[in-house]
Amino acid sequence: MSQGEGGQRPDANGPFGDRERRDRERRDRGDCPWPGGTLRDRPSPFGRGPLRDGPLRRWWSGADGGSAPRLPWRAALVVAFVQVVGSTEAQGHQTERVHLNAPGYVLLLLGPALLPFRLRRPTAVVYATAAVTLGYLAAGYPYGPFFLSFAVAFGSAVYAGRRRHAWAAAVGLYGCHLLLSHWLYRWLPPSGDAGAGWVSESAFAAWLLAFGAAVELGRVRREQFARNRRERAEAERRRADEERLRIARELHDVVAHSLSVISVQAGVGLALIDEHPEQARTALTTIRATSKEALGEVRQVLDSLRSPGSAPKAPAPGLDRVPELARQAAAAGLDVRVTTEGGPRRLAPGADLAAFRIVQEALTNIVRHSGARSARVHVDYRAGALRLSVDDDGPATGDGDSGGGNGLIGMRERAAALGGTVEAGPRGDGGFRVVATLPLPDADAPTAETSAPETSAPETPAPETPAAETSSGEGER
Repeated sequence: MSQGEGGQRPDANGPFGDRERRDRERRDRGDCPWPGGTLRDRPSPFGRGPLRDGPLRRWWSGADGGSAPRLPWRAALVVAFVQVVGSTEAQGHQTERVHLNAPGYVLLLLGPALLPFRLRRPTAVVYATAAVTLGYLAAGYPYGPFFLSFAVAFGSAVYAGRRRHAWAAAVGLYGCHLLLSHWLYRWLPPSGDAGAGWVSESAFAAWLLAFGAAVELGRVRREQFARNRRERAEAERRRADEERLRIARELHDVVAHSLSVISVQAGVGLALIDEHPEQARTALTTIRATSKEALGEVRQVLDSLRSPGSAPKAPAPGLDRVPELARQAAAAGLDVRVTTEGGPRRLAPGADLAAFRIVQEALTNIVRHSGARSARVHVDYRAGALRLSVDDDGPATGDGDSGGGNGLIGMRERAAALGGTVEAGPRGDGGFRVVATLPLPDADAPTAETSAPETSAPETPAPETPAAETSSGEGER
């Protein structure tokens, strides 16, 4: 749709501008009877989509793409042509009826002349076309497609949400037709006309009911189509939001962890660069390795945005990389002891990644917000669940909020997406604990490489900690 100066549509102040604004206000209030909520989104009685869905509907409605909706005069021309030509042809086979004259042709054209206003005033148009059709019948003119304008007006009223008025006009038209055919025909032209038989009346009633049922069926299908379209759009928005949230969590976990290690090592390097340049070189080497790894992970996340349908170039990290996290934490001055209980299992990629990120974020929080120099990571493979606990002995350094940032929120979101939970809070002895429980399918079996229940990072020596100690604690926040 073209835009005018100032970002407004060129037709915003046109003849339909105020009405479209009112339609949008009704849509926002939730009382708009048609999907979309604007005049251009009003449904067509001759199709499943809005009037602007295709060239045929645009031609029928008289609306050009990108311009203001016009009066649907083309549809009125088609109806007028069918009524005039059809009724003129029919009078040759109905010599007993009144011959079409100027008033007769006026009535045949009056109904189509009202149709261009059916989208703006559906109720008034359906009653007016019913009155015109009844006047044509009362004048005794030949039967033919003179009812077509009423049929179009009826369908438009039903699709515009004026169902009661449409059916009231149809019932009123049929009742007046009965009155004309069985009582008033004595005083109406043509002279000497006999009353209509009940067979023809029953046929007319059946046709009217069948037409009304078809219109109602089309209305139901259109509403269902519009509802499905809205649900699909909402599902797409939800998927997009979930993907954005996933990417935000990934970037936060990667960047926060790496920058924490880099910050600590940069401080060490600055402190030692004059007196112990060799140790400063070690810190700079750690910074270089950590930043390179972080750049690789960020690039992998960004590649998923550029080509969402392609497979990742590198496997997602999992619990098998926890010893690598321990080595990185050791480079930041934190000794990490990793223990395993139960038979290790082959986890689903999503659960494996979530478990890795939870441990990573917990260790990052210890480096950033705790004065502890040691931490314990316990991985417990239980029946139907994986339990992770990360403990440190504290105390908190007070240089950040360890409980209200995006880290713990991201951990809880990851666990909740898998049906699990994350609990974090201070322990009674001054330390801090993070406990995550992730449900695992019962079908997961221990892998062949099940070995000793304890594994430790070789570069991170620390005092032995029994498994029972790492799974106990008091305070939860």
